[in-house]
Amino acid sequence: MSLRVQTNIAAINAHRHLTISDAQLSKSLERLSSGFRINHAADDAAGLYIANRLRKEVRSLQVASRNISEANSIVQIAEGAMSQIESILERMKELATQAASDNVTDTQRAKIDNEFQTLESELNRIANDTEYQGQALINGGYGDYVSALGGNANTGLTTSGIILNGAATGTYTITDAASSQITLTNGSITQTVSGVNCGAQTIDFSALGIKLQLDADYDDWSELDGVSFVITAGTGGTFQVGTGNVASEDRITFDISDMNSDQLGSGSGSMISDVSLTTRSNAQTALSIIDDALDDVSAAMANLGAVQNRLDFASANVAVSIENMSASESVIRDADMALEVTNFTRAQILVQAGTAMLAQANVAPQAVLNLLS
Repeated sequence: MSLRVQTNIAAINAHRHLTISDAQLSKSLERLSSGFRINHAADDAAGLYIANRLRKEVRSLQVASRNISEANSIVQIAEGAMSQIESILERMKELATQAASDNVTDTQRAKIDNEFQTLESELNRIANDTEYQGQALINGGYGDYVSALGGNANTGLTTSGIILNGAATGTYTITDAASSQITLTNGSITQTVSGVNCGAQTIDFSALGIKLQLDADYDDWSELDGVSFVITAGTGGTFQVGTGNVASEDRITFDISDMNSDQLGSGSGSMISDVSLTTRSNAQTALSIIDDALDDVSAAMANLGAVQNRLDFASANVAVSIENMSASESVIRDADMALEVTNFTRAQILVQAGTAMLAQANVAPQAVLNLLS
């Protein structure tokens, strides 16, 4: 055999393998102690990029989930206040029924009217005092709202009949010149709905995020022609439920109706604020106004119920997305502990064996001393 002292090839070879085994042992120790398969970009550059994107989505969705929970709280607060307003209106209906009968005198009606007006004051107080973190909810200022409606009279369309579902702020104009067709535009988007008949109905302009609820006064094809209305921005009503910036996909927008006495009962042409029970005739008229006001409150509560159901489904969807994206990130980033223990044991044995063999390789050149003795 060839014996060399200056260069111990066997020792160099043993050291190289020992270095590789030691690096594998260190990597396994790092993965076992951290729980991550990827601890440095060099571990899996492409995997790190994908895992980081998934982590970003998960963290954003977790905040979106909290947004939905807060939106649900807002809806519940508004609904609770509306329930109290409904109870007030029911008591008002009792008072109007009593005052509409001749078994009470005008003097007694004055006392009845006094309670009625006191209840109206309380109704308005609740409407203006119901807030969430300083934002009024049921006085008409929450969410975008219709601030003006102009055009022909007795068209079958009122401000309460314009239902907003993510509509942009601005001025909208109706064209109703053609039979069975109605066009709505805000200058940027125009949509025409066909198959429209006269009479009470709901027309959905989905491209604009607006529904028009027409009553029986809509009895002529052209009477809505030229009618315009303005949508004004409110103090709230938009909630981020996704991770992007697409309004129709990543945000939920809803409005809460105005519960003040000067807005309730509009279906009969008068409001609760106009009601007086001082005479039998006035009390009889009040019965229709209160009925319309109760319908307004019931419709508003129904809308909130629909919003709440939507928020519940949105919350469930976000929860599923968080779960699945977290699982996807885990597959990429997290360590398979069973596999890493196996790799650690193998590397540990190789390090011990390599150390022993390096020692043997370092001892082997000493055989040259036998030639020198």
